Amino acid sequence: EIVIKSDGWMSGYWNKPELTQEAFRDGWYHTSDVGMFDEDGYLYLQGRKDTLIKSGGLFVAPREVEDVILQHPAVAEVAVIGVRDDAWGQVVKAVIVLKKGQQATEREVKEHCRQHLPGYQVPKSVDFIDKLPKDPAYGKIALQELMKRYNRQGPE
Repeated sequence: EIVIKSDGWMSGYWNKPELTQEAFRDGWYHTSDVGMFDEDGYLYLQGRKDTLIKSGGLFVAPREVEDVILQHPAVAEVAVIGVRDDAWGQVVKAVIVLKKGQQATEREVKEHCRQHLPGYQVPKSVDFIDKLPKDPAYGKIALQELMKRYNRQGPE
């Protein structure tokens, strides 16, 4: 998790003492963003802590998997989420929108991922849908909606 400490940083959330207490610990602000430094010291954001997938004790950053899937020539958009699994806790699921006139199969997407990712990051299931749900205010993919939808009994 990326944490920040600075004299010029905010002192807390307005009228939200519980959130402030959760985010600020020992003078450090916990961003809930996950990242990693490369060998040159550059920080790369990998996503949000609350979207990390914990599968069999290993963590999967959805963005890493999404970046690989987006390299497939038939894929227009993708969201990667964790879905409940009795054996592993969670497993990786990809929800994909294909480019107009393009085709792909679950098997092709998984094989594409196997060429670029370790096995635990390869989606266990892939669904193709016409349109990903988006937040109307920001246009971002509504991950919480997808997580609710797919953590029931499957797609509606």
